[in-house]
Amino acid sequence: MLKTYKITISGQVQGVGFRPHVYSLAHKFNLKGNVSNNEEGVIIFISGAENTVYKFYKKLLQFPPPVSLIKESSIIEIDIRNFEDFKIIPSNKNRPLNLPLTPDFAICEDCKKEIETVDNRRYNYAFTTCVNCGPRWSITKTFPFERTHTSIDDFPMCDTCKNEYTNPNNRRFHSQTNTCSTCGINLILISSEGKKIKTSKEKIFQKIVQLLKEGNIIAIKNTSGYLLCCNAENESVIQKLRTTKNRPNKPFAVLFPSLAFLKNELDLNTNEVKSLTSKERPITIISSKNYYGKIALNKVSPGLNQLGVMLPYSGILQLLANQLNFPIIATSGNIHGSPIINENEDALDKLKNITDYFLQHNLKITHPQDDSVIKFSYKFQQEVLFRRSRGFAPNYLNVKINSTEKIMALGADLKSSIAFYPNQCLYVSQYIGNLENFDVYNRFISTINSFINIFEQEPNVILADKHPSYYSSRFGKEIAQKNNIKLLEIQHHKAHFTAILGEHNLWSEKVLGIVFDGTGYGDDSNIWGGEFFNYEKNTIERIHHLSYFDWLLGDKMSKEPRISLLSLASLEMHEILSEKFTKNELKTYQNLKKSNTLKTSSIGRLFDAVASLLNITDYNSYEGEAAILLENSIDSYKLNTCKSYLNSTESGISAREIIQNMFTDIKNGVSKEKCILNFLFTLADSILKIAKQTDYKHIAFSGGVFQNTTLVDLLLKLAPKEIKLYFHTDLPPNDENISFGQLMYYLNIK
Repeated sequence: MLKTYKITISGQVQGVGFRPHVYSLAHKFNLKGNVSNNEEGVIIFISGAENTVYKFYKKLLQFPPPVSLIKESSIIEIDIRNFEDFKIIPSNKNRPLNLPLTPDFAICEDCKKEIETVDNRRYNYAFTTCVNCGPRWSITKTFPFERTHTSIDDFPMCDTCKNEYTNPNNRRFHSQTNTCSTCGINLILISSEGKKIKTSKEKIFQKIVQLLKEGNIIAIKNTSGYLLCCNAENESVIQKLRTTKNRPNKPFAVLFPSLAFLKNELDLNTNEVKSLTSKERPITIISSKNYYGKIALNKVSPGLNQLGVMLPYSGILQLLANQLNFPIIATSGNIHGSPIINENEDALDKLKNITDYFLQHNLKITHPQDDSVIKFSYKFQQEVLFRRSRGFAPNYLNVKINSTEKIMALGADLKSSIAFYPNQCLYVSQYIGNLENFDVYNRFISTINSFINIFEQEPNVILADKHPSYYSSRFGKEIAQKNNIKLLEIQHHKAHFTAILGEHNLWSEKVLGIVFDGTGYGDDSNIWGGEFFNYEKNTIERIHHLSYFDWLLGDKMSKEPRISLLSLASLEMHEILSEKFTKNELKTYQNLKKSNTLKTSSIGRLFDAVASLLNITDYNSYEGEAAILLENSIDSYKLNTCKSYLNSTESGISAREIIQNMFTDIKNGVSKEKCILNFLFTLADSILKIAKQTDYKHIAFSGGVFQNTTLVDLLLKLAPKEIKLYFHTDLPPNDENISFGQLMYYLNIK
């Protein structure tokens, strides 16, 4: 007996080839009906025998398209309908959107083969994509995901592309980003003066490689924004890039031509290979201790024993890689501290003094994104996300929210992100940057406006950091007052804690929260950053913290580790301090210390003090540099040789005691590496002792300090079986998770 059913599928199901997949499957089962995108996902009307329809439904859920993610599905019988065949019909949007958006996907193997095959019509075409790969969020204007809702719509399909698009037997059937060299996007190579470089389409990448070999810097417009590229084996050109980009020490990412090439130069484990070849294709931080190649490591990643590497993830980068026989620097196309550039004219204006040549194209990038960054801890392979951007943004799928309010969380200032809950889905933006930079602040505003326009929803609740001077908080107050809507300010570290609680859905447990970072405005108006919280029955209480020490000289303290050491140093360390400060500086700062009233519990500044005491660095040229150099001073460790720098944790953790005991070790000839290990061991041991003293079975960690994978490994190694540890995996532990945490706090904390 013939019956008709309505099937709805929600999740990451638009822009992933779901409709053509349904079409093919329906024809295999000889079923009739139609499929379309709507404001909530995919909707299918299908007629056939009940048994056959349910077999079709089961198969669809078990074997969806490779880059899709089904969140929810339903099937209900409806009144009988007669269909002549099965069709894909245009999207029908009657209400505001209520579905996950689609992130960018790395180039798939099929498309990669096509652009490398001489007799294929897409040979050497840099914007080759299909239903399984290519840009999505970076070219989105609005949703549902249709060609007309993207910037690809500026390139009408030629007859051959239209035939592919309408042919059910073609793998580009209903591929919304379908183009070719006849109808598609054009590349142009120009000098920094704007003069076009003569070269054919077929040889443009050969020309670029020649220019790279000659020691030039090239700004390449990729599918999600500009990249600054140069030969990673050429010390002088890398130094030139550092000087002109104003990035003296921060490590550069390196693009390798292929996985085989990379394996010949670096040792990789299974998780690293999986990350490097995933559909997200992030930068993956790899140990460079056993490096076999010719990269100028001292210029690429100064002072570090690790390397941020990636493989080609777009047609542009793949065609470039096909001509390369050396790795290249591939860093964000911007002036250090500014957002990644996506507009051609903007690039010519701002990058002309950095780069020698530009590779540009005429596809508009609507949502520029930096490359995402991931690292795995050495011992336990714990995944740590350092930056969440291309490939991951803008969805957050692993949470259920039941609220009728439209909530926008504005995050923090240093590593800005935005969380928006306008419907039944949560969206967390790509990494935006430091809002102290004017251009980054403008990108922050445009991202907010883009969310509001796409979802056709204005927030009726604004969440912001409690810090009175944050630009994000000031903006939140302005729009709340302007639109007469609710504003809630949430303490920074409590937002960190609720971010990890929300990520692991720990709302029904009693949890010890450890939030270690550099800075955050505390409830007592001091600078917090070494916090112990209790969560129980929807309440949070601060129960311990790193013992307060003097916060000196405002933001200067976070940029000069020597100042943190000065704050914590005892009188017997005068000789060390006299080597780091002039007499006038030392006198002025010590007098300031005597009259200072602002205190801090910042673990981040304690890391700075340790780095200065050990003469690793007295100045940070980029955020977190001292802590990164500190971790990179360790080659290996054995727990049975580690000791704590604290005699007791009953009255909390004393930064002064740690520094004093380390100073004693230094005087006694203990090695730098051993001192660092003892320091990290002290932190891990103290956390677990406090947990045992108060009988916690669950410990959740957040804050930028937990990007230190050695500390993460120590915690995992030392924790007894009865205590379960929770680390961020879907979000970075740093301030990028604050917006999500603000939203979790608002929804779950009394």
